[in-house]
Amino acid sequence: MATDFHATLMRHAIDANDSTVLALAGVLSAAFDEAGVHTLPIRGLDADETRWLLARWFPGVDSALSLQLGASTVAWRRGSRYDDVEEIVALFKAHAEPCAGTTSEVHCISHALACACVGKKHLWQDLRLPSRSELSALLGYWFPRLAEKNVHGMKWKKFLYKQLCEREALIICKASNCADCADFADCFGPE
Repeated sequence: MATDFHATLMRHAIDANDSTVLALAGVLSAAFDEAGVHTLPIRGLDADETRWLLARWFPGVDSALSLQLGASTVAWRRGSRYDDVEEIVALFKAHAEPCAGTTSEVHCISHALACACVGKKHLWQDLRLPSRSELSALLGYWFPRLAEKNVHGMKWKKFLYKQLCEREALIICKASNCADCADFADCFGPE
């Protein structure tokens, strides 16, 4: 019988209604579904940081999932889809709210959200959040200065990639993995 990683994470969640917890469970479960529990699930977090994240938001889940994370367990692929992760992490960290959480929490949240940005669906869907409003609340809490810049209500993934392009002074910019999306015209039509 296959493990339902999301359900297991949520059974151990410190608050099953918190948007941060829900987003982390979404990122972690997607990674575990794809690569198993013997690999590091979030690019940029080492084994100790991953254990810390799990203990902080999902106490006891490492035992429930029989996680065996070590230095040789990195499973992240290389390629253009994943090259954006570190740039997105830097964008998040540059806009982090110091009062929202500790440096370690911001570090983990930034990496988890950045990994979800390379997903194939809308960001809120890749995070397995119930709706876009939870994502807006999450970003508003952890990265309010960044969230406040989205004055036109642009789709979050598009907005984040647009921010990266503006940092690089690019005029034309397209988020990765959107070409096949059914909502492409909504995101990339006239503003």
